[in-house]
Amino acid sequence: MRLCTRCIMDTTDPGIRFDEQGVCNHCREYDRFVRDRQLAPDQRDAKFKKIIQWIQDGGRGRKYDSILGISGGVDSSYLAWRAWKNGLRTLLVHMDNSWDSELAVKNVENLVKTTGFDYYNHVVDWEEFKDLQLAYLRASVVDVEVVTDHAIVALVYRLARQFGIRYILTGVNRVTETVMPQRGWNYPYKNDLTNLRAIHRRFGQVTLKTYPTLSLAQIKCYQCLRGFEHVDLLDYLAYDATVARAILEREFNWRYYGGKHWESVFTKFYQAYILPKKFNVDKRKAHLSNLICSGQITRAQALERMQQDIYSPALMKEDYEFVVKKLGLTAAEFEEIMARPPVPHEAYPTEINQLSYQVQSLLYEAIHRTGRFTRNAIRSPLRRLRDQYRTRMSVAPRRA
Repeated sequence: MRLCTRCIMDTTDPGIRFDEQGVCNHCREYDRFVRDRQLAPDQRDAKFKKIIQWIQDGGRGRKYDSILGISGGVDSSYLAWRAWKNGLRTLLVHMDNSWDSELAVKNVENLVKTTGFDYYNHVVDWEEFKDLQLAYLRASVVDVEVVTDHAIVALVYRLARQFGIRYILTGVNRVTETVMPQRGWNYPYKNDLTNLRAIHRRFGQVTLKTYPTLSLAQIKCYQCLRGFEHVDLLDYLAYDATVARAILEREFNWRYYGGKHWESVFTKFYQAYILPKKFNVDKRKAHLSNLICSGQITRAQALERMQQDIYSPALMKEDYEFVVKKLGLTAAEFEEIMARPPVPHEAYPTEINQLSYQVQSLLYEAIHRTGRFTRNAIRSPLRRLRDQYRTRMSVAPRRA
């Protein structure tokens, strides 16, 4: 085991690398973000106001100028407060997968009531969602949360198209989320519909009718041809999660639920039990390392927090029994799933490895870059793709 000398990331991340001073690649990536993207306070405020004006101008004459998916957690709730305070006409969207904690439900209710924003709640049929979650658990892949994340993005895009909304606000922020391994800890292509369908066909049984889906190619189409834009507003603010929580508690009687993304009962159990026990992944290391790099806590404080149990024994037992029963499993069946060796997502078909998706991505990016389709804009990328494909085919083993 080797630990970064600056943050608390270690070799449980299979892709971690250290420099001569023992500083890991995640810290260096964070520094690059600060250097390349994080603006000075006066520039940041000016940029934030300009973006707000762009959103308002882009939505002029329409019912909504922006859309935001909310979970009841800190990031999305704080962003909703900011949108409200800056006069945006935001449609709030929630995807009910039957795992919301009582605190999350109450937080969302208070948020909607106080802001007066219109609110759309999409309820996914529980048997569908349960079947898809069980498929991911039985597939033994690390990122079971793809099931939730995929549907939220698909739902937001569907409503944005329906109401002609161009700007999609996201609670993503590099201050608290830059440090996160992309391999072995999660699957970065949340809307890889090919991968999702392959896993569901292999291990699922229930037809998906109310579950929203959207492929990576469709997302690129929406962005490049329809002009949809993701706006990470929190990157243009002096975002401090502790300060944000205090504001939410004051403005909305918002209540904290105990951990990052723990507004979902399943997410709490997944991060605090399934990931550490089966995959040797403790996401607290990444969450706390972000706070170290942003100067919100010290490394010593982070190490002290890591000495604390993720779960109290009583709460772990309570959540274990609740989750296993809700999924329709016996304890023996669940432990058999937990005992299966981890399998990479790429063991199942993926959209990103399909030649059609790679060609389509080049076309959309060329159109997005030049504003129109031209032969010269895509000639060089297509040649590179052709050469890569020929190289791959030349080294691939031939069938007997």
